[in-house]
Amino acid sequence: MGLTKALRWGCFGVLGLLAGCGGMDDGGAPEEASGPGHTDAQVTAPAEAVEAAPALTLHDGHRVQATPPVAPLPSQFQPGFHQALRLSGGVGSITTYRLKIPVGRAGSRVRVTFRSGDGGMTLQRATVAKAGANGALASAPVTLTFNGNAGFTANARTLVTSDPVAFPVGFRDELALSFEVKGEVAQSMIDAFPDSWMKTGAFATTQGALGGQQWQRSLAVATVDVEGAPGRAFVAIGDSITEGYMDTFNDTRNAWPALVEKQLGVPVVNSGVSGQGFWDANLQLPQEVLALQGVTDCIVLLGTNDLGAADMTVEKLEQRMTQILDQLQPRCRLWVSTLLPKEKTNEGSYDVVKVQRRAFNEWVRKLTRAEVIDLEAVMRQPGNADLFIDGLEVDGIHPSAEGHRVMAAEVARVLKEKGGL
Repeated sequence: MGLTKALRWGCFGVLGLLAGCGGMDDGGAPEEASGPGHTDAQVTAPAEAVEAAPALTLHDGHRVQATPPVAPLPSQFQPGFHQALRLSGGVGSITTYRLKIPVGRAGSRVRVTFRSGDGGMTLQRATVAKAGANGALASAPVTLTFNGNAGFTANARTLVTSDPVAFPVGFRDELALSFEVKGEVAQSMIDAFPDSWMKTGAFATTQGALGGQQWQRSLAVATVDVEGAPGRAFVAIGDSITEGYMDTFNDTRNAWPALVEKQLGVPVVNSGVSGQGFWDANLQLPQEVLALQGVTDCIVLLGTNDLGAADMTVEKLEQRMTQILDQLQPRCRLWVSTLLPKEKTNEGSYDVVKVQRRAFNEWVRKLTRAEVIDLEAVMRQPGNADLFIDGLEVDGIHPSAEGHRVMAAEVARVLKEKGGL
């Protein structure tokens, strides 16, 4: 049947139905047609809204078929947790650590990357489970392997990634990573992982409370990747303001990257290092950031610790930020923040610090290679850019918990407005 004849088929075929032709009544009798010139015919609106029909296309044989659905993108691994682990600590004999960490990505499989410290490290066994309270597990521990082996021995400052393991996780699930280790182990700069534990001996498969003593630093576990539907994945690069330092004991869940993650529903992993400046950030970037797989966006908040340093100039600040961005740009979309107010300095002249910070922020605001997040604007007093709004800082340099909430709200706002989230 040719196309012309098919169109004449009209009310008796699919095309006729889509064209809105009359049908049969409940008794099966045909409706009375209006003749030429008949003007009082009425069209009755449907009682309920009519759902739009799916798109149709003509294929071979002039048959009408629905357009095939678009195949979903294949699953991939992207980071759901990360720590830079700049320090190193010695563990003399086999000791079990059980870290309780939040994961900002959902998926069906996980893999864990461990990092050694300034010397060799031996990991004897490691497991992953859902975390319970007080060091207990909320699910049976699943053993991790490394090239099919139960453990590994690594040289200094080496990243070792486990084999993928089937372990379904949801967004913001709390995981318990338990591992038996000795040697030089990389660790974070601050205490920010409450309800984590350590105990001398081999207890990675113990499902009840581990016991021993509390251990609140991220140790050995650099990254947890989760395999799931591909999407946006952010990494935040900075100093103690990003790592989440507020006091002697902290919680990474209260740092602004974690708060942004919670608000936007996408992973925002934390590569902040307390005390970090541009020089060491540039040196460590390949292992602490560029080694991450699946990152789509990078947020940089750096420079506070460089202000007022010996021989530091505004031109050097700009040059070193440029070096950071040069390394990142081939890997991710760039987001750069202005520096927060700084009410005092531990190095150099405070008058110099104020001049350098203001000049650097003006340079950041004019960047065209990166999207700008102006965190100074939401943290400063209206009449003085060098002072925090009351209640948003703890010591004149570091934001308070409320300060982190204000920062996170602004970051999330800009990412929604400019980032398509």
